[in-house]
Amino acid sequence: MTSTAQPPASGAREAHPDHLGHVIFITAAAAMGGFLFGYDSSVINGAVEAIRHRYEIGSGTLAQVIAIALIGCAIGAATAGRIADRIGRIRCMQIAAVLFTVSAVGSALPFALWDLAMWRVVGGFAIGMASVIGPAYIAEVAPAAYRGRLGSFQQAAIVVGIAVSQLVNWAILNMADGDQRGEIAGLEAWQWMLGVMVVPAVLYGLLSFAIPESPRFLISVGRKDKAKEVLAEVEGKGVDLDARVAEIETAMRREHKSTFRDLLGSRFGFLPIVWVGIGLSVFQQLVGINVAFYYSSTLWQSVGIDPSSSFFYSFTTSIINIIGTVIAMVLVDRVGRKPLALVGSAGMAIALAFEAWAFSADLVGGKLPETQGVVALIAAHLFVLFFALSWGVVVWVFLGEMFPNRIRAAALGVAASAQWIANWAITASFPSLADWNLSGTYIIYTVFAVLSIPFVLKYVKETKGKALEEMG
Repeated sequence: MTSTAQPPASGAREAHPDHLGHVIFITAAAAMGGFLFGYDSSVINGAVEAIRHRYEIGSGTLAQVIAIALIGCAIGAATAGRIADRIGRIRCMQIAAVLFTVSAVGSALPFALWDLAMWRVVGGFAIGMASVIGPAYIAEVAPAAYRGRLGSFQQAAIVVGIAVSQLVNWAILNMADGDQRGEIAGLEAWQWMLGVMVVPAVLYGLLSFAIPESPRFLISVGRKDKAKEVLAEVEGKGVDLDARVAEIETAMRREHKSTFRDLLGSRFGFLPIVWVGIGLSVFQQLVGINVAFYYSSTLWQSVGIDPSSSFFYSFTTSIINIIGTVIAMVLVDRVGRKPLALVGSAGMAIALAFEAWAFSADLVGGKLPETQGVVALIAAHLFVLFFALSWGVVVWVFLGEMFPNRIRAAALGVAASAQWIANWAITASFPSLADWNLSGTYIIYTVFAVLSIPFVLKYVKETKGKALEEMG
């Protein structure tokens, strides 16, 4: 599935102010999928230790239960485009909303560990679908003059979803008097944490009935009159609708349906540019960013911080993530993608090194010494800040811009798959690595942050200000 990210032609114009509010509503409704993406990805943070004790499992098994959702993510992302091309973007959103809802209920009321793992996969599939459908739909309905700003709604929704999940977890924990397994209305606190996602999931489903189908999909299935109605709705009735439909049809006919074969080179398997995309995706994950979102509560409790405070720090980290994302959105077109990536790599490397030093201290009374504890908390927040203002945003910008038109869709798919695999590797390995040596684990993440600097300097080309047609 591709988007109509074309410059405005003779039939297009900027959305009239009277219509812009409606377009923002449509975009925000579609971005609810991004909110659920962030929420479902990180809500498990509050349940990790409770699941460990409820089912009396070791770190290895626990890690697989946490990471298994990423298998669903990969499958959902790989299939969402084809599903949306067959049945439409809106129907795809509605399927994702149902899966989010079912996953929330099932995860909150599991019969056994395998049952919980299965519902995690279902939720992961919905995440994968949302990660593809939201940005594509927004690109297809947004007027060209506002496409960049409206497209940023998806990333903003993801980081807000992460923050809200941590705030809800903290509130539920306090209701249970600081006990993750404390009972609230017949269920343990962690079950409520996972089950509350029903609320935004149902809202997402309801909102999907209030927004129009993508004009591009309508044209692809021969419903041109309906497509004109939607174009008038989002761009204003003064638009030459016949010209806009002809423009979209021409763009669709010109598109090259890239395949995996197009990515292959004469040496080293893939073309060099594809390897660069894979490298960006892998480095983004190997610095350990998702440890901060999946395991931060467990991490802080392991060094002696009480559960309520650990949940609060998870929430403050999510707020820092939002701040960093906003900074990146403001600077990415002004400063450029490559400088932001380099600043982020350097900042992450320093912060991770301080975390490694802090976690190397011996625990005193089950806690880190005061100095190391303060350093660990500050460094953890700085790590997330530097990631969010750089790699968290610019990697996706790079992947959307760096590939030649003829291979863009297929290359982006391979790079995204590499990202899910690296995400799984970090998520599945952290509990066992932390049991082995927490400081050593952070040294590993530090090394990857340092290695990302020469990688960016040597292999990554700046894409700021370049037309997509210039990418070769």
